[in-house]
Amino acid sequence: MHQTESSIYDIKINNLQGKPIDFSSFKGKKLLIVNVASKCGFTPQYKDLQKLQDSYQSSLQVIGVPCNQFGKQEPGSSEEIQAFCEVNYGVSFPITEKVDVKGKSQHPLFHWLTNKENNGRKNSKVKWNFQKYLIDENGKLIDFYYSTTNPQNSKIIKHLKEGC
Repeated sequence: MHQTESSIYDIKINNLQGKPIDFSSFKGKKLLIVNVASKCGFTPQYKDLQKLQDSYQSSLQVIGVPCNQFGKQEPGSSEEIQAFCEVNYGVSFPITEKVDVKGKSQHPLFHWLTNKENNGRKNSKVKWNFQKYLIDENGKLIDFYYSTTNPQNSKIIKHLKEGC
């Protein structure tokens, strides 16, 4: 059975305050979607994600998606996650509700990001916290980057500079 590509702009997810995030409001900007956690060795990447957001705010929207599936490294409530991000890293980009990024309860956002039949580009598996997915201005997957790829890495920056 062949499934047609769906649009990331149709996916529904709430922010930490329980309000819907409308992905279609980001049309015309690149999206960097990152599964995040407060108690991970990669957590300091929040600082670099915020720097990226600040540097490319006119053409990029970073979105953090908390997940507790890897080493139980995001045990906090919505309020605790929000406070942690603001106090420790000055995060101002949107953070979504905590979701599953793999398995039976995988959120539709990550189902889209990890399945070629949906994103039209490639299959992937979320391996750990701070895996990054870069989406172009038209809602098409550009690529994904594992946790070890810093947000300021040239592999990501080169895509952000295109069209600037």
